[in-house]
Amino acid sequence: LTFAQWLDQHGYTSRPLRWLLDYACRDDYGAGLGRISAWAGLHYFASRHGFEVPGQSEAHDAVLTWPQGNGWLTQRLAEDLGSRWHSGQVVTQVDVGRDEVTVQAWHSGQPCRQTWVARQVVMAVPLFVAQRLLTQPLPALQTMASRMAYAPWLVSNILLDKPFFDRPGAPLAWDNVPYASEGVKGVDTPALGYVDARHQSLAPVTGPMLLTHYWALGGQAAAQGQALRQALLKDDCRVWAGRVAADLVRVHPDLPGLVKQMDLMRYGHAMSIPVPGVRGHAALAALREPQGRLHFAHSDLSAYSVFEEAFTHGVRAARQVLRASGK
Repeated sequence: LTFAQWLDQHGYTSRPLRWLLDYACRDDYGAGLGRISAWAGLHYFASRHGFEVPGQSEAHDAVLTWPQGNGWLTQRLAEDLGSRWHSGQVVTQVDVGRDEVTVQAWHSGQPCRQTWVARQVVMAVPLFVAQRLLTQPLPALQTMASRMAYAPWLVSNILLDKPFFDRPGAPLAWDNVPYASEGVKGVDTPALGYVDARHQSLAPVTGPMLLTHYWALGGQAAAQGQALRQALLKDDCRVWAGRVAADLVRVHPDLPGLVKQMDLMRYGHAMSIPVPGVRGHAALAALREPQGRLHFAHSDLSAYSVFEEAFTHGVRAARQVLRASGK
């Protein structure tokens, strides 16, 4: 079932509730409650702090973050590897043989082609990428790669000459989301609001201000998601800049006169949309097991796009490599 179907069956029709649930799905999964599975929709709330029985209080840990975001984690993981860490490698082909795996790569820093030979290989990439890299077809991978869905995103950084007028109502937050927002002309799905990049700074903001606006374009159905993907690919960047401005001006009417620069970036979200019928598929379970000398590790293998799932599959794959190596 989709989350929308499950909510209909159980009589959850409150407009504010449906708005919150749809926003949560678009924010985490890139698509609305009409497209994601009921399991994923329920699990979003079942696995998070901040949702508790009315009248009961619970102590929560503070938010843990770094200026570099997850880049900080990447740096900490790599710092002890020394010369064993090779960055700037773009893999173009993986060929599995009887006694070894050959990996062809392009070194972007040299630039040149390089060939790597290994006894075991962990492929920590989305499943559709893994399918393109392998020279020999893998039936379970072919089955799942065609079933996985991914959301296109538009991320826009808007530099203002000075802060916008502080209107009455809710104060400026880190993540600012207009309630019951709708799409704009040319985009029939609402945006996710914007982040104030300096919200956690203790210094008063008197000069330029930077906002980061997010638009998840997975839609409420596969057809709508495909149409939004095509629009993101084909429409001029100035058209999309106008749409971003039109979305923001409903909250900040004085914003157009303050914009100094706007940078837009199209992303193919690397985490899959948890659509119905994927999480429990037998072919997906098969890919969690060693495939000869190949081991897969990615949140795709859970059909659920969270960091903890990707981390868990990485640990599993590492243990499989150790067992295959007799350690």
